[in-house]
Amino acid sequence: MVTSKNKLSLFALGGVYEIGKNMYAIQYDNDIVVIDCGSKFPDESLLGIDLIIPDISYLIEHHDKVRGLIITHGHEDHIGGIPYVLKQLNMPIYATRLTLGLIESKLKEAKLTAETQLIQITSDSSISLGSITTTFFKTSHSIPDCLGVVFDTPEGVVVHTGDFKFDLTPVNEQYPDFYKMAAIGKKGVLALLSESTNAERPGFTPSERSVGEHIKEAFSKAKQKVFISTFASNVHRLQQVIDAAEATNRKLALLGRSMVTVVSIASELGYLTIPEGMLVEADLVNKLDSDQIAILCTGSQGEPMAALSRLASSTHRQVEILPGDTVIFSASPIPGNERNVAHIVDNLFRLRAKVIYGSGTVTGMHVSGHASQEELKLMLTLMKPKYFIPIHGEYRMLHQHGLLAESVGVDKNNIFIINNGEVVDIEKSVAYQKRKVTAGNTLVDGWGIGDVGNIVLRDRKHLAEDGILVTVITLSKIDGKILSGPDIISRGFVYVRESEGLLDEASRIVTDTINKLQIENANHWSSLKISVKAVLGRFLYENTGRRPVILPIIMEI
Repeated sequence: MVTSKNKLSLFALGGVYEIGKNMYAIQYDNDIVVIDCGSKFPDESLLGIDLIIPDISYLIEHHDKVRGLIITHGHEDHIGGIPYVLKQLNMPIYATRLTLGLIESKLKEAKLTAETQLIQITSDSSISLGSITTTFFKTSHSIPDCLGVVFDTPEGVVVHTGDFKFDLTPVNEQYPDFYKMAAIGKKGVLALLSESTNAERPGFTPSERSVGEHIKEAFSKAKQKVFISTFASNVHRLQQVIDAAEATNRKLALLGRSMVTVVSIASELGYLTIPEGMLVEADLVNKLDSDQIAILCTGSQGEPMAALSRLASSTHRQVEILPGDTVIFSASPIPGNERNVAHIVDNLFRLRAKVIYGSGTVTGMHVSGHASQEELKLMLTLMKPKYFIPIHGEYRMLHQHGLLAESVGVDKNNIFIINNGEVVDIEKSVAYQKRKVTAGNTLVDGWGIGDVGNIVLRDRKHLAEDGILVTVITLSKIDGKILSGPDIISRGFVYVRESEGLLDEASRIVTDTINKLQIENANHWSSLKISVKAVLGRFLYENTGRRPVILPIIMEI
């Protein structure tokens, strides 16, 4: 537990050794400030799980010390967990105008708007959160209104960069504030927490503006409909798609719930400029000439239920991809999504579409929103931290970022690569790492938060691998004899019509087992169920090599 007086503590509750569900915290004395509250999608091993959010057990335990939640920007891996976390721990939220708009949409859906305090900030804001004074500086990323955060504590200044890159020609002309960053570094930075997503990439990340010309060129060359898929939250990319549609005299239709939501919020708040009459409903697409329409849709990561996936499998209710249509992937696959994306690309080629996909450096249709090595070194050089903690990345990225910090003069002994829950304490300007707080994954399944654990997941995996066999038996309440059954039902185990002999033999074994137990006067329900499961389990494994979930249902009448 982090309870010592006059101690500065820095720790991650999510976002290190992983990409996604970012959440970090800074604590001084009895004041805790939380930074970001993201989510990430589960992999194939987490059957039935909808979302993963950070475990906030430590914050709940110390709820009286939590002063607020600061959000650096509006991407899902930084705001996706907010509705679920607020149901466990209510706290004021500080964010910029667009970020608040995206958060408010989530809170309305979760019916949490009335009880949540939302406070708008800018890069010029200064807020006092107990003993911690917090200020901000502008950064560039793939969504507007991104901030780096400066925490002025009695122990010293801590800087959290948020996600950033140094884009010198940003689409929205929101330039990174070099002057303020340099001034912060000149004042003195005790510790820097900096994102590491592109720490393995040499050089500089290209400007987002470079993508616009490639999109416009592809639109002008297309003879029929143009479909373009990107992250809904990449507002800068959305604006460039809108500009390309305008330049080529195309109407624009939106497919995908998140795309419609983000475009609506961003345009309403003035972050997107859409010519009057450009947007059309999806059901009008087939009524327009094919060279007069473009479709902006979700699904660039191969999500099975997203718009592009349904288009590629010809199951979308309103729009279809025809031979000669152009489909553009304006995003690179996140590690782990490559197979799903490849499957969709295959389906698109089967539809005889013209597909522009692959690395953004090859197609020109995508650039990263994250800093590459030279930009990471520039941030380190501007801040000149005494201590450095790389965050937001898998271990190899954090390690590489640590090497970059060494290369620009940070003492090797002052670099801490921490896992989620590990604490870096600083007392009298001396940092050390000895303790942990509770951290990990909280699984969201429907409206359930954290109620699905390892045992439930193990059962789901068991069901998925070997299926289930249900045996239903009705006994007489008077003498315990079998009145009907056993009726055996197989789901996901064997095909009944092809396994009648196996199931008849299983039924006979169940009958013999129950009769034997009754003779031995061991006819208590629990004994019957345990014995039926054991005998039936051995028989099925010997004959099939499988171990289905066996569910005996015994009724008395």
